Amino acid sequence: MRRTIEFVAQGVPCEAWFYPAADGVAPELEGPAGRPVVVMAHGLGGTKDSGLEPFAERLAAAGLPVFAFDYRGFGRSAGTPRQSVSARGQIDDYRAAMVAAAEQPGVDPNRLVLWGVSLSGGHVLMAGADRNDVAAVVSVTPLVNGLSAARLALQHHKVGSIARSSSAGFASSIAKRLRKPAVMMPLVARPGEVAALSLDGYYEGYLAIAGPTWRNEVDASLGSQLGAYRADKAASRLGCPVLMQIADFDRGAPPQAAAKAAFKARAEVRHYPCDHFGVYAGQQFFEPVVKHQIAFLLRHLARSTASATPR
Repeated sequence: MRRTIEFVAQGVPCEAWFYPAADGVAPELEGPAGRPVVVMAHGLGGTKDSGLEPFAERLAAAGLPVFAFDYRGFGRSAGTPRQSVSARGQIDDYRAAMVAAAEQPGVDPNRLVLWGVSLSGGHVLMAGADRNDVAAVVSVTPLVNGLSAARLALQHHKVGSIARSSSAGFASSIAKRLRKPAVMMPLVARPGEVAALSLDGYYEGYLAIAGPTWRNEVDASLGSQLGAYRADKAASRLGCPVLMQIADFDRGAPPQAAAKAAFKARAEVRHYPCDHFGVYAGQQFFEPVVKHQIAFLLRHLARSTASATPR
């Protein structure tokens, strides 16, 4: 049974769900200090109630406690401005969540697992870099390079749609400099409409996982925020096993950029013949994706337990 947890990130109250590990499952994960804990957050504009729970429940049933949280300004976490994506701020939130997750009962604070999908699939590479308390990283359909993502968007969006979204983003950036409210736009919409994502099928794909706290709205200056995003530069600084799960036909998060980051991270790579939303519950590739995650984590974390157990 999950529990609601409140923790603080940069002075702001944030909400998380903690899923204890199922009793009597995977005893090989139990170390002197407890079990590894999976710290999980969503991607671009997502909330913990939008497609993450099926992953969390399956990982907990396999013996891994899970700490799934909302970023500041999203879902049930406090913070203003609302619905404004800050890559740096969200990585800070990950680090605060890592501290809070490590304080939960039965958790080994020196064996954190970072789990991310889409944009947070890049965040976990940066949040886990240069740390010795991160035992594994799972990066699902990750967005790791903002410039590559922009080039991919140009291939799949109409020029007029890109121009209108860019214009809204520029207007929002100017408004914020003048200390006025940001210009908002839909996070996802149908082809030809102004939105952060307006590819064919993406509106339906996102709404299929959307939970009650999710809002189809985002600060339009998102593009300028992500343009300089380079999570791939941190990949080589991870000192733990990494699982990179790539959707080969991904039109939102460039699969080639993810593959390059995986090479730098010396990651185990799994490929799935689907688009960005094909990995969620109810879609064809959810089962293989989650099974690969469980197998990867049990294999590597059982080893970490053995190495941490006194002789």
